[in-house]
Amino acid sequence: MPDKTENGSERMGRTGDRPYWVLISSILIRAVHQLGVAVFLAAYLLDVIPGPPRFYVFIAFISGGLLLASEWLQHRQIFRELAGLTSIVKLLLLGAAYHGFLPMPATVILIFVIASIGAHAPKKVRHRLLL
Repeated sequence: MPDKTENGSERMGRTGDRPYWVLISSILIRAVHQLGVAVFLAAYLLDVIPGPPRFYVFIAFISGGLLLASEWLQHRQIFRELAGLTSIVKLLLLGAAYHGFLPMPATVILIFVIASIGAHAPKKVRHRLLL
């Protein structure tokens, strides 16, 4: 666990400048990402179709990558922070479920819960250095 700073607070990751247009774009990309992930989740929760449509899987992965890239512009150590580690864990769990090591419906729900907690944690928690 990283050391505390002189004022007693946890160390935060380094930040950089993110252009305003990237911030505005990330809001729109997040909406598209939520659409793709919602269909992905519904495909496994409702069990109406054998799996999520490829188009929505594509939307979820591409928009997720774009969101991670836009966050990286501001938070240069994102993969050492809770926000980045959450993304890595989600991808590992999804890969394990896809390859049959974990049950897909339960794992998709777990990933959704992990993503919700990671995305809505306070900024000082999300961007605190863990590694």
